[in-house]
Amino acid sequence: MQQADATEKVIIGVDPGTQVMGYGVISVKGQHITLVQYGVIHLSKYTTHELKLKKIFERISQLIDDYLPDEMAIEDPFYGKNPQSMLKLGRAQGVAMAAALARDIPIVEYSPKKVKQSVTGSGAASKEQVAYMLEKILKMELSKEFMDATDGIAIAICHHYHANSPAAIASSSGTKKSKKGGWGAFVTENPNRVK
Repeated sequence: MQQADATEKVIIGVDPGTQVMGYGVISVKGQHITLVQYGVIHLSKYTTHELKLKKIFERISQLIDDYLPDEMAIEDPFYGKNPQSMLKLGRAQGVAMAAALARDIPIVEYSPKKVKQSVTGSGAASKEQVAYMLEKILKMELSKEFMDATDGIAIAICHHYHANSPAAIASSSGTKKSKKGGWGAFVTENPNRVK
């Protein structure tokens, strides 16, 4: 177990968006988390949705090439009232995932509520509360200019916390990872609550 703690894992967290996409790259050694890079991809300047998707794929591919992450954590699109917006957000998420899949990087999805709860203890936390807690976890000040990037960092940290939970470690002997926060994860984490 000590040898596993000595290895470094790089995780890229992605918060998909059609106007602004946030990302964060963290390095984890044992339980020590280091922020490697974070930022945003501004997409509002592109005139068509196709150009936005192309930019997302190119930028995520470049980040993967630059930082060689071991895993990608990405936020699930939340359900909104506008189906057209949901479709575009789903496409943005899919293109970011395709960039990771093209390089054989495993992907895990988390709901926005799960990410906030993992970082702040409350699934209803504001963006400012998430940023505040990230500064405490990382022991550094984050640039207010990249506020949208904090969600990407939070997603990566959420993945680190859940990938290293006793339930995740026990189920890691399986060949395929289950979607975090899904029914399979609930059953694994709560065997005494299933009849």
